[in-house]
Amino acid sequence: MTVPDFQALMLPLLQLAADGAEHRTGDVIEALGMQLGLTAADREELLPGGSQRRFNNRIYWAAAHLRAAGLIVSGGRGRFSITEAGRAALEAKPAIIDMKFLAAYPGYQEFKTGSAGHVSSIPEPAAASAGEQTPEELIASAVQLLDDQLAGEVLGRVKAEHFTFFEGLVVRLLLAMGYGGALGSGTTLGKSGDGGVDGVIQQDKLGLDSIYVQAKRWTDKQVSRPDVQAFSGSLDMVHASKGVFITTSTFSGEARDYVKAIGKHIVLLDGKQLARLMIEHNVGVSEYRRYTLRRVDSDFFETEP
Repeated sequence: MTVPDFQALMLPLLQLAADGAEHRTGDVIEALGMQLGLTAADREELLPGGSQRRFNNRIYWAAAHLRAAGLIVSGGRGRFSITEAGRAALEAKPAIIDMKFLAAYPGYQEFKTGSAGHVSSIPEPAAASAGEQTPEELIASAVQLLDDQLAGEVLGRVKAEHFTFFEGLVVRLLLAMGYGGALGSGTTLGKSGDGGVDGVIQQDKLGLDSIYVQAKRWTDKQVSRPDVQAFSGSLDMVHASKGVFITTSTFSGEARDYVKAIGKHIVLLDGKQLARLMIEHNVGVSEYRRYTLRRVDSDFFETEP
């Protein structure tokens, strides 16, 4: 089952609070997940970027909107209970409680406009995929879109460079990812007498544990099984069992099946994975803007009288 949007969660959340008890948000998440028949996978689904569970985020925002309208009120840390206004809303037996429904409450209007009368960034249903996405989801989706566009641009730039640049790039990326340990030792071997190996990462000072690298800067040709087999043979020549084959192109299904069947540990990274790893580890990219999101510090408001 698809996780309901945050507006669809408002009514079941308020109904759950109708017993008048004070409820913990964590307990509500669990109870509503079971009530709605969500699978474990549904409840574990993350927002783009993996910062928060989608279902949890939508519950938090459903509660925030209900609280703004005065239908529920915060209690202790992470707790809330229904108000008289909330009881009255349920007595009207609404088919749905959504942002349009809440607009009838003065407190909700203040929530949307802000105390200074400025228009809030709270998304209207039409501006947020029919109200399905919370503000965090909108931000995460936008960041994902920008990263996708950046990945395409990064891969295009890499393909346009000379193959020697690419060989150095893959070694630098592996070092940025933490391979090589404290040594930070990695070298490109060049094309003369390299035996089909383009770089090596030394994991220890004596070179007893090394990772060998093959780099193919191809624009459209797919890396096939024979290409990977040749790399595997090159590892035998240097008595190695670990290798990384990186390409700006893609790998055939037969090539991927081959590395699963052999005893060596060979990792295949295609162009899309390469670009995303470069972005993740700040290789060939730089940060140009940062936004900070803040939330209420519950500990601050939990002081003893």
